[in-house]
Order: sequence, then C-alpha cells, then structure tokens
Amino acid sequence: MVEKEPIKASEIDTKFKYEITKMHGGEKLMRCFQCGTCTSDCPVARFSETYRPRQIIRMTQLGLKERVLNSDTLWLCASCFTCTDRCPQGVEVASVIRVLRNLAAEKGIVPRVFKEQVSSVLDSGYAYKIPELRMKKRESLGLPPLPKGNPESICKTLRGLGFLKHLEKQGE
Repeated sequence: MVEKEPIKASEIDTKFKYEITKMHGGEKLMRCFQCGTCTSDCPVARFSETYRPRQIIRMTQLGLKERVLNSDTLWLCASCFTCTDRCPQGVEVASVIRVLRNLAAEKGIVPRVFKEQVSSVLDSGYAYKIPELRMKKRESLGLPPLPKGNPESICKTLRGLGFLKHLEKQGE
C-alpha cells in the first residue's frame, strides 16, 4: 500500500467543488455520498491498485484541487460510463473526471504518453508511428498500403478548437 501525504489546510481550495459544479458534466458532483458503487463496478479499478473513481470525486469535493489535477490516476478512466450508469445518486462520475482532465490539460498537466500520441497524430495523422517493418510485412502479404494520414487537416481542426495552444503551454 502506498503511503499518502497528510492533507494540509493550505492545500484546500474551498471554491473548487463549486467551480466544478458550474461546468457542463460536473453539475451533480455534490450528490455523491461516497457509497463506492462507482469504484466497485469500474472495470479499470478491478485491475488497478490505484484507480478509484470514488477517491477522485471525494478529493474534488474536499477541494484538493492540486492533488486531483496532478494525479496520474485521473487519466486511467476508460470513459465507459459504467460508474455513471450505476450511481444511485445520478452523479455523472465519468463526466466529472472529463471536466477534471480538461482543467489539468489547460494547466499543461498531461501524461507523457498522451503528449507523444498527439505528437504522432500531428506528424502522421496516426495515433502511433507505424514501423517500416510492418509496412514491408503488409506489402509482402499482398495487402494494400495504408491510407495516408492527413495531419494538415488535423492541425487545422485542433488549432480551431484552441487545442494546440495547450500543447505549446506544455512545452514551456
């Protein structure tokens, strides 16, 4: 079991939970009474020692903004909405996590694996760099070449959405 740092009063942002409830998807945050259904039904939590949706929701309710936004576990959610579907209080847990991820991304807090994926999409139009060996294997099997990605179109779309400015912020 991982030791947790004690919570300090200086870490608590008493307005954080209200900030989240004003955002689309976070409106029902305060309905959560910590029954644990979200975690017990979560397919990711079954295979992870650290991912607990209930804990993310509670930290958000307590105003532990920096801990939540800097948490690597925030990015483990598969967005399957099982937690939302099963919540007896109608809390949109997956949507709250999406809101928290968006806030983290706005601050430039995104795990390296996602940054690398975005970089690959911007370079090639594909989420992963396809090795030359695989391309040759396809050719030797008589398979058609893969369609060309369109990174220019993707860049244009992401620029229009304001996404690229967040990537630039991460590079700083």
